[in-house]
Amino acid sequence: MAGAAFLALVSANPALAQAPTRDELADLVRAQAAEIASLRQRVDALEAQRSAPIAAADAPQQSAPEVAAAEPAPQVLTTKPYAPQIIPPGPAERDIERVRATAVAATDVTTEWGQGLPVFHSGDGTFSFKPRGRIITDVTTTTGSKYDGRNLTTTGMRALRMGLEGTVGTHLFYQFESDFSENAVDVVTAFIGWKNKIAPGLDYDVRVGHLFNDRSFEGSTGSDSTPFAERTVVATAIIPQRAFYGLGIMPRLFWKTGHASLTVTGDRIDGDQSASDNRTVIARAHWNPIKSPRQVLHLGIWGFDEHLQPGKNSLGRNTVIGGRFNGALRLSTGDIIGGTGTTGYGAELGGYSGPLWVMAEAGERHARLDNGRPDFVTQAWSVSGGFFITGDLPPYNPRLGSFGQPKVLRPVFDGGPGAIELTARYENLEFKDIATPAQGWAATLGANWYLNSFVRFQVNAIHWNTENTAGIYTGKDDGETLTARVGVTF
Repeated sequence: MAGAAFLALVSANPALAQAPTRDELADLVRAQAAEIASLRQRVDALEAQRSAPIAAADAPQQSAPEVAAAEPAPQVLTTKPYAPQIIPPGPAERDIERVRATAVAATDVTTEWGQGLPVFHSGDGTFSFKPRGRIITDVTTTTGSKYDGRNLTTTGMRALRMGLEGTVGTHLFYQFESDFSENAVDVVTAFIGWKNKIAPGLDYDVRVGHLFNDRSFEGSTGSDSTPFAERTVVATAIIPQRAFYGLGIMPRLFWKTGHASLTVTGDRIDGDQSASDNRTVIARAHWNPIKSPRQVLHLGIWGFDEHLQPGKNSLGRNTVIGGRFNGALRLSTGDIIGGTGTTGYGAELGGYSGPLWVMAEAGERHARLDNGRPDFVTQAWSVSGGFFITGDLPPYNPRLGSFGQPKVLRPVFDGGPGAIELTARYENLEFKDIATPAQGWAATLGANWYLNSFVRFQVNAIHWNTENTAGIYTGKDDGETLTARVGVTF
């Protein structure tokens, strides 16, 4: 019956024999499903008739008086109860399975597992969707300071993020993340973008929304990918007043050995529309004159200019020098009001050869003050390096000129040792040409253990030295901070 219906439908619709539409396939599926349901009802009725005598054979035995009073029993089969037979699919069922498979394939969703979370793709490849997450937990202890208020042991969530990313077609993409650390909801990355190719080896994208800075090497590296527990002072001090994020537009150009970006933003998302936003323009470019599977030379330059609106012109700095989660351990300038804008610039030089990497950064920021006062100047530099004793390559991303997630050769979950990295860094920071200058430096030794590409443990031992002229902890001071971290990035 179903086969006849299929032939009739094809005869009535010659186009179906060539290229059936989804609506035609759906009508065919419904018609043949109804016929199959009718056949199954008839089979169920026959099975019920066959099983009735067997059920009588399994019924409890009656006593003699009960037997005498009962109606004459039908003839009982002596065979044992049979298991339901599996009827092979007939031509009609095979037709319906084939048609159903064709219809489902057009809208099927495939799933692949990436870094701990699934990536979903539509069957036609038009859509993709991926959840995102980041959990980074720190514990830190400081000793040796001459101020008891700095000798603290604290814990904190460096990041606690949930988000999503996806694509629509081959050009449109989007991403959203919100951070829940510090017991507050903070929108971080949130944008839509468009990407395309210009020529072989040359492509671009444009993103619009709440954007992460493309500024300096570690300033462009995510908090889940930095080789140390905290970014260098170049990334944290040579920075616009609005910090790491701003709401605006960022076009980027990529070629085989580098990239360039231009960002124009207002303030970060803060919900305050009572005054005009500050305006910030940032540009960065990096180039890899040497680029091979095991060797890379990295050169980078960047700069920014920021215009501050009246009422949004406080320039005071309170910068991390020995540990993020010790609020008393900072280089501080105190309050500086009357700022009209900032301009900063910097350079990057580094690379890797096999498992060894080195990166040097330097930058300077000039904060402009009103009433003819001289600029408030910030200068910072750092030299960092690392070595993977397990032979893994540094997680350098040549497309963006920053660090990313490592590709672990022998993950712990596959029976290997993971990737083990030893790191070292020296950094120097100075605030000058103000009434309350400050300076400091820090030397760090660290070890990173990457269990796989998205789970890691970090330990940093930091010797720091500060000299503040503002705040509670003034004068020269030094000490040691030990920081441990566990991080998971999806």
